[in-house]
Amino acid sequence: MREMRYSNSNPTAVPKTFREVRQWRRSRGGKMKAKDYSFRIPVVEPDLVFLHGNTSDPTLTWVGHSTFFIQLGGLNIITDPIWAEKLAFHRRLSAPGINIADVPPIDVILISHSHYDHLNIASLKQLTGSKMLIVPVGLADKLRRKGFSSIIELDWWQSAVVRGVTFNFVPAQHWTRRTLVDTNSSRWGGFVVESKDAPTVYFAGDSGYFEGFKEVGSRFANIDVALMPIGAYDPEWFMSAQHVTPEEALQAFRDTGARHFVPMHYGSYKLADDTPREALDRLEAEMRRLQLTDDTVRIMPHGETWQLSKRLSQVT
Repeated sequence: MREMRYSNSNPTAVPKTFREVRQWRRSRGGKMKAKDYSFRIPVVEPDLVFLHGNTSDPTLTWVGHSTFFIQLGGLNIITDPIWAEKLAFHRRLSAPGINIADVPPIDVILISHSHYDHLNIASLKQLTGSKMLIVPVGLADKLRRKGFSSIIELDWWQSAVVRGVTFNFVPAQHWTRRTLVDTNSSRWGGFVVESKDAPTVYFAGDSGYFEGFKEVGSRFANIDVALMPIGAYDPEWFMSAQHVTPEEALQAFRDTGARHFVPMHYGSYKLADDTPREALDRLEAEMRRLQLTDDTVRIMPHGETWQLSKRLSQVT
């Protein structure tokens, strides 16, 4: 039986060819030597006593890259968990905000897509807890072969409910590949997480800028926090279909109508030609242009816990 292949809502947003990849790599040499990678995302000591004891307060803790530890509706949730010290040939730039051995037992793991910086098998295996995996359609069989059994597969606009918390899988503009022969054999996307009497959190995964952000906003009118990528956008001729720029991330945030923005997908690994400082500089410049405050855009260090119910009640 022929394997299913998935595509974006915009048919022109397709993976780059190997020829284009070679073109990008040839153009990088001198440019990358001049890049300043001295800036590191700050790391603060996590409040492990609170996180392990908390069963009711909604919280958000940035571990690093696209990995967030979220407590919502009595569940411990983690997004795209990766603790790898190396990705390809590059060492991690900033330490994770929580050591993997210190993470509280996990109830639900959200996987946005199968790229290696988002689906890290070693990290999945090291996490403790019941670990229900909610993944894009096309990934379940691959994960079962890796030894995982508690798996829910979702396609765009489908949802799953775990102990009263609803996980909605929503579109993104991206692609997937783990081998030379499995390009786009599974879906990609983001998640809108809803729980009664708790803030609604939108985890965007990886995406280029597209009209789908507006549709997410129209379908989910009360998003409180949007977790949006801002890194791996340079060179834009190569990356624009799959990764938003910092300016596009803020536009996507505004498209969704969310109340608060938290940047992610920068500062942990060298994935493209932009540096963590460049991504933040462009984000902060666009914040000033749009007159967005620090209450609206929260730039978190690794390890910080944002107690959402307390913070959100202060600004409503």
